[in-house]
Amino acid sequence: MPRFSGEYDCKLDSKGRFRLPAGLLKQLEEVGKALVVNRGIEKCLVLYTKSDWDKKVEELEKLNPYIEKNRQFIRYFMRGSSDATLDSADRLLIPKRLKEYATIDKEIILFAYLNRIEIWAKEAYDNMLGDEPEDFSALAEEVMGDTDDNG
Repeated sequence: MPRFSGEYDCKLDSKGRFRLPAGLLKQLEEVGKALVVNRGIEKCLVLYTKSDWDKKVEELEKLNPYIEKNRQFIRYFMRGSSDATLDSADRLLIPKRLKEYATIDKEIILFAYLNRIEIWAKEAYDNMLGDEPEDFSALAEEVMGDTDDNG
């Protein structure tokens, strides 16, 4: 599984494309440049490698589609997913519907962590960071305090 890291400012051109920063391109060299872009759970987009996306789809295939909540989740999660192919200039096109979903205009932030790269409208990203918990230490303890390897 790839492990991405970094925070990158980018700008969209008039066609809705942005150039992937050199730091991310270097990280992608190890895992391949076949990507899928999809809606995030929050109002952002998420880039996955094709292999990680395939694992997500396999997880969804285990859900019973005869259960209404499962069908709703699968539909919502899969809605808008698109192959994201880099062009010869290492630019990626964001489909119009996905841009609208994430309220992306010109300036974006790429936030790379674990096996995903989130694409945020700059203003939405800044607002999300403004919602940082008052006591990050307490949150860290709650979320990570019971892990086997907490060091």
